[in-house]
Amino acid sequence: MAKTVFKNILQILIILIFNNFLAQKTPEKLPKNAVNDTISKKDTIVVKKEPLNDVLRTKADDQRRDVPKKMTFLNKNAQVKYQDMQIDADYISIDDNKNLIYARGKQDSLGKIVEPVITTQAGKKYETNEFSYNTKTKQAIAFNARTEESEGVIIAQKTKKYNDSVFAMRKADYTTDDYFIKKKDTAADYFMRAYNIKLIKTKTKSQIVTGPIQMFIEQVPTPLYLPFAILPFSDKRAAGILIPSFGEREDVGFFLNGIGYYQPIGEHFDLKVLADIYTKGSWNLRPQVNYQKKYRYSGNFTADIGTMVRGIKGLDDYTKNSTYRINWTHSQDSKANPFLTFSASVDIVSTKFYNNPLNNNYIFNQNVLNTQQNSTVTLTKRFLKLPMTITGTASYSQNFATGLADLRLPQMNVAINQFYLFKSRTGIRQGLLENITVNTGFNLTNFVNTQENELFKKEMWDKMQTGLKNNIALATNTTVAKYFTFSLSANIDNALTTKTLNRYYDPVKNVTVDEINKNFTGYSTFSTSASLQTTLFGMMKFKKGSTVEAVRHMMTPSLSFTYSPDFSSPNFGYYRNYYNATGALTPYSIFEKGIIGSPSSGMQGALGFNIGNNIEMKVKSKSDSTGVKKIKIFESLNLAGSYNFAAKDHPWSVFSINGQSSFFNNKLTVNTSLALEPYKIEFLPGQDTGIRTEQFGHFSVQGFNVQLSYPLSSEIFGQKTDYAKKYSSKGEVRNENYYFDDDHYAHFDQAWTLNISANYAYSKGLSRLGNKIASLGLDGSIKLTPYWNINGSTHYDMVTKELAYTRIGFSRDQRSFTINFNWVPFGQYKVYDFFIGIKANILSDALKYKDRSFTQPNAPF
Repeated sequence: MAKTVFKNILQILIILIFNNFLAQKTPEKLPKNAVNDTISKKDTIVVKKEPLNDVLRTKADDQRRDVPKKMTFLNKNAQVKYQDMQIDADYISIDDNKNLIYARGKQDSLGKIVEPVITTQAGKKYETNEFSYNTKTKQAIAFNARTEESEGVIIAQKTKKYNDSVFAMRKADYTTDDYFIKKKDTAADYFMRAYNIKLIKTKTKSQIVTGPIQMFIEQVPTPLYLPFAILPFSDKRAAGILIPSFGEREDVGFFLNGIGYYQPIGEHFDLKVLADIYTKGSWNLRPQVNYQKKYRYSGNFTADIGTMVRGIKGLDDYTKNSTYRINWTHSQDSKANPFLTFSASVDIVSTKFYNNPLNNNYIFNQNVLNTQQNSTVTLTKRFLKLPMTITGTASYSQNFATGLADLRLPQMNVAINQFYLFKSRTGIRQGLLENITVNTGFNLTNFVNTQENELFKKEMWDKMQTGLKNNIALATNTTVAKYFTFSLSANIDNALTTKTLNRYYDPVKNVTVDEINKNFTGYSTFSTSASLQTTLFGMMKFKKGSTVEAVRHMMTPSLSFTYSPDFSSPNFGYYRNYYNATGALTPYSIFEKGIIGSPSSGMQGALGFNIGNNIEMKVKSKSDSTGVKKIKIFESLNLAGSYNFAAKDHPWSVFSINGQSSFFNNKLTVNTSLALEPYKIEFLPGQDTGIRTEQFGHFSVQGFNVQLSYPLSSEIFGQKTDYAKKYSSKGEVRNENYYFDDDHYAHFDQAWTLNISANYAYSKGLSRLGNKIASLGLDGSIKLTPYWNINGSTHYDMVTKELAYTRIGFSRDQRSFTINFNWVPFGQYKVYDFFIGIKANILSDALKYKDRSFTQPNAPF
């Protein structure tokens, strides 16, 4: 027994000593994934890397594991989670040998997928019929995959995922139809089909690059083929090629319209260059630069330079014209600098640009009727402490009818802020002296009227006129006898110019010669006026129970007296005389045709009157909560005229009457004016121009004008029908609602508008026969269905009995895109325009289909 115990104690001591010896040695560093073996370093076991980088989590209503084949099968409500990916499907199989996950959607009895496989990765959802994923290579293959990107969705017959950034798709359809994306409809109203698509994703943006691509509308292929397409999906700007429209025009041949390139330039600029190419030789180049700096300024620069070629070279109908247009707009943010403001609106075109257009838009917006084009650049300087504003302007005006151009370069205006001449003693201004205000300023102008081909040449500089003008205006007013306002004013004009006129008759050439003298001279003029004004009210009330309760008349009569001396007197030296062709001594102003204008001739001592009227009445109304309604008989009715005491003959002026009113709840607007000649006009035999006699009191009509406008609409003639209550049967066709009666006829609101305008003008003057202008205009629209709209406008000349400018348009709102057709059937420009445009911002400029006719004047349509 003792030997056995001793033997055991000895063994324990030997083990402890041996272990203590081993503990004193430093263990050697083992390789990664090796097992620490106490026998030998050579016997270290390396563990193989696991094929999965994360735990594979699964669940399903029915799970089965095939151990020998290393397969897992999940049926019904199957789900697999791996890393950032989640797969939900009706059936999922997992092959451990091939590192492959396969998923399939729910099938019906015929094997058709009725519920898709939903794969979610990195917050992005994908719907597919079948889906396989390799956990080792991270590549995937999907069939009938539905991928949403930005504003659109891609449905591809087969999709292969190479990595998280690159997807290859075969026979894929892309659409931005919002109803289809939200699954409100099973078919997209349009899509773009490409047989090869590559989807490239990065952290900041993604884009689609396709091969040949074709547009389908309502499942019907269109002739719009593109050789390739690049669609960026990003909030940031990206460079790219701009896809053109194409077609044929009889006068210029086949064309590519709008082919170009877009290039962002830094944070504040971008550049777009477009080109139009025509097979008969016509071409257009249209660069455009946009710029913007937040809270500072914004603007754009565009140019349109091209050549239009018509006909065949060598034949009589061959024409070749060069055209150009240069446009620049610039606006400054009001917050940028309140004391210094710069703005520009420059639009310079060639003389034949609008009447010989390559772009049909100029016909539809009626720019072809332009006879004048204006450009202005303005710089305004304000001061914090100085009471003045300095404005510098450069302006350019073109007249296409005459071919002349007006250039003002530069023009500067210095305006002194209005101030009171005397201070108020009590703080409240009273009397004429304390209410005297002064307005003054200077205006410097350099002006020339010249031909377009003379711009900035010696001929233009020789015609240039320079003028400086100063105006001082004093005004004051006060109340007299509580009910009258008495006003006084005085105007002083001072003018300087560098050119004066010398006129004489040349008997040899039998012409009147105007000679321009280059000398520095000027003039000063002044005038004064006084006026007295009051307001009178009158009320006529009717018996109780009457339909008309009262009529109110407000009258504002005023009298004014104006005086200015005769500046054609020889004492001033502003007027000279010459003998005309008949030998008669004829006066003329040496400042005539000048930039600063001429002083008035003849003394003015005129007493003027103006009587303003406003007439309203109150009538009973059941529709108004107060029980009465105001009706304006005349919003304004003014009578004006004057008598010049200083005139040697014809002291009375022409009397003018102006009126404005509205009827039918302010729908019908009427504006009218009438000019009455108080003196008798006599006509000599054979003469069409009359002579104004001194016989007062005949009051012949010298001019009359009336303008009427009335907007009609479906709402005026009745309230909207509640079809839901009236008809029990309701139908829906592509989200258009219709209600059906017992005979199965559809009913819906057909909203319409019709604006009617009429204008009649008669002017006679001293002529025997007056001139008449009479026209009737119609402008309206009607909705055939909630998404179909017809609109148009026309004008009928009742004098010539011909239709003037007429336009007819059709538009269709097709949910995600619009179809527009415009037609001008009459007039010099016969043209039609067919346009299809995508609503989505990403495709609004890229996908357009246009087909336009030729615009050759007087050509058969």
